[in-house]
Amino acid sequence: MHGQRNPFVAQEGILPMVLVAAACVLLIRYYDPWLALVPAVLLVFMFLLFRDPIRLAPPVALGVVSPADGVVVAVETTDRCVVQGDAYMIRIRVSSLGTYTARSPVEGKVMDLKSSTEGVGPDCPANALWVQTDEGDSVVLQFTGYRFGLAPRSFIRFGERLGQGHRCAYLRLVQFAEVYMPIDGKVLVEPGQRVLAASDLIGTVPHH
Repeated sequence: MHGQRNPFVAQEGILPMVLVAAACVLLIRYYDPWLALVPAVLLVFMFLLFRDPIRLAPPVALGVVSPADGVVVAVETTDRCVVQGDAYMIRIRVSSLGTYTARSPVEGKVMDLKSSTEGVGPDCPANALWVQTDEGDSVVLQFTGYRFGLAPRSFIRFGERLGQGHRCAYLRLVQFAEVYMPIDGKVLVEPGQRVLAASDLIGTVPHH
């Protein structure tokens, strides 16, 4: 299950870290140990970059949790994504040294944006993550501002069920995370507020 803890770092970071560690060992054993300082420093940086700490979601059934570590930079209404009409959009500047994996804002079923427009606005990008709760509310997560052309990579499938705060994608140094939630829900954060992935509530969906 995606909510289980990975070994120390995100799985995507294990192979490159092993290669750098191997280079460090080879330099120490067969060459000048001082040369190993560069890969050793790189290894520490990679550990910080790929770290994937365990996070416990708050026990709030209708809660919307932050998908990433970072700072809230905007809270506004929009007619894009999520609902036909207005929705709340919460934009978070993602911390480059925060958790490497994005977390699902809510518990629910992963929906296919291409198969249905019910509950989702016409301008929602095709690569967004749409999660529909058991109560029928739609919450959409998308990322913008790719560094080095690296787009976040999802490792979940349509129809799969996600728990609140469970891992859903590798962030890959993305700059911003945007959460779209129903306008009749409640926003619990404001610009300038720091948030932690999975642990901090940023809003709640309406009770039906």
